[in-house]
Amino acid sequence: MEAERNILIPTIESLRRHAPFGRMAPPHLEFLAKHLRLAFYPKGEILIDPSRGPARTLYIIKQGRVRGEFGDGRGPPSGDELWELEPGECFPIGAMLARRAVVMKHRAVEDTFCYELDRDDFERLLALSPVFQEFCSRRLAALYSEALRGMQADLATQQNEVSFNTALGTLMPRAPVTCSPQTTLRQVVERMHHERVGSIVVVDERDAPVGIFTLHDLLARVAAKDFTLDTPIRAVMTPDPLTLAPHATAYEAMLLMAQHGIGHVGIVENARLVGVISERNLFALQRVGLVHLTRAMTHAPDVETITKLRRDMRELIENMLVQGASVMQLVQIIAALNDHATRRVIALMIAAHGTPRAAFTWLSFGSEGRQEQTLKTDQDNGMLYTPARGQSVEDARAELLGLAKHINAALDACGFPLCEGNVMASNPQCCLTLDEWRQRFATWIEHGTPEHLLNASIYFDFRVIEGNPAPVETLRRWVHQRVAQVPRFLRQMAENAMSVSPPLGLLRDFDVESGGEHDKSLNLKLRGATPFVDGARILALAHGVAETNTLARLRGAARRSAVGANEVEGWCDAYAFVQLTRMRCHRAQTRAGEPLHNFLDPSSLNDLDRRVLKEAFRQARKLQSFVAMEYQLWPG
Repeated sequence: MEAERNILIPTIESLRRHAPFGRMAPPHLEFLAKHLRLAFYPKGEILIDPSRGPARTLYIIKQGRVRGEFGDGRGPPSGDELWELEPGECFPIGAMLARRAVVMKHRAVEDTFCYELDRDDFERLLALSPVFQEFCSRRLAALYSEALRGMQADLATQQNEVSFNTALGTLMPRAPVTCSPQTTLRQVVERMHHERVGSIVVVDERDAPVGIFTLHDLLARVAAKDFTLDTPIRAVMTPDPLTLAPHATAYEAMLLMAQHGIGHVGIVENARLVGVISERNLFALQRVGLVHLTRAMTHAPDVETITKLRRDMRELIENMLVQGASVMQLVQIIAALNDHATRRVIALMIAAHGTPRAAFTWLSFGSEGRQEQTLKTDQDNGMLYTPARGQSVEDARAELLGLAKHINAALDACGFPLCEGNVMASNPQCCLTLDEWRQRFATWIEHGTPEHLLNASIYFDFRVIEGNPAPVETLRRWVHQRVAQVPRFLRQMAENAMSVSPPLGLLRDFDVESGGEHDKSLNLKLRGATPFVDGARILALAHGVAETNTLARLRGAARRSAVGANEVEGWCDAYAFVQLTRMRCHRAQTRAGEPLHNFLDPSSLNDLDRRVLKEAFRQARKLQSFVAMEYQLWPG
């Protein structure tokens, strides 16, 4: 028995390097290895094809490549007729599960070795191993989950490093609370209570720290001696407080606190006190709370506070990702927090510049409208308004445009860059009455020029941020009714969507950008996410799905039996992984101090992530193929 296990070790180790085998229980992996046989296929040889009847063998590529081909094999296949499998990938899982023939030929692209498993043993392994069964029943979902687990482990390993190496100057929550040495104990206690702080720093006339007084001092030192409330603070303070420079790290502050048994460290720059870091601040690095952040955003006193709170979002999102939140939950949380920030900005600007007479609803478009924002986002917004009694449409618009200009500028200051395409409420074309919005949308639907189609892909994802939702829902119902009356428009939208193809090359590699700043990179937003977003929008408009979120649109189409539920779940898993990859890119760029962008060097991916991303792009191509067939865009 031991000798047999030793013989199986090379096969087991080879399998462990790939999903899902690395997570299978040892007895189940041993069962698999024991029942495999190794086969060789020279370049060009067909392993299986539809004419051979129900699939009877599972193939696991050990070395080489295998191409799946549609068509009759005459002439070179196009990118839409083939895809390739690499070492570690299995096929034909769907045919094995359904006991049917494959739907395409599988040909060795180069000399290839495959492990082979007979169908009877395949079915026994399904019954034995829950991990293998999950992988086979929802292959992309299982791969996505495994990639997410690996990324969460990586983030968890790096998280302490990020926190410990953070400069103290970026962590100071507020300006320091200070007093002079002559301030009485009564005044100090009252000031600490009013400011809700646990310490106060005593400074001289040049703002240099000369002492510190804490709640611990109040309880331990003052209570033990006969001090009156009129005692000067210099008599009870701790002199010569420990300090660090703003560029010192959180780790240095933690070490100083541990070494001296203190809970506060002053931050000094050019001999002046500029802040105080407490033990609570440092350990809060690991615990930015969603509820706290939401409440703070909702009650922020000014734009500067909102700006600081939005920086905390990055840490919150990373912590939630480590703790197992799905990427689609995270992008919706980002959108929700951005909604709170926008509402607060609107309230602050109205308080500063006056309440307009006209009633308005603030709209979001694009990714914000879909609740799919990553940390890189700009403004796409507008207003739908109703003039006050006795007020003309133009007078109301002029009044609201002035307010919108202040709101857009404040949002820009908070970290929402102005839209380069001027899709903003301060643009008169984006500040309209209900009838005017109908007229504008009707022009796009009826004429369908390239510019109209581009506009529709942005504006038709509209959602209410602030104000009365009723006229917006009226507008949404009207859009669906009008689109149904002009079927040519959706065909034009579908044609336009086909112009952006997923970045899959004819051969084994990705189809990367050529030239420019992001040479040999993948455009994850335009060519990764957009095919899913565009396909879901078309399905939603065609079948009266009211949701604007991409996953909700796809699942809404499935509920209306417009497309199969299994296909939709594959598309949803794929879109989620593309969004996850974008967020990982943004995180890496933030850590490197780079501007955020949506380009990825595929050589930076590990084998599993590369495999899942390729499968995600294949799913994008399948969604495009479905839309193309619906509108008969491709012959045959």
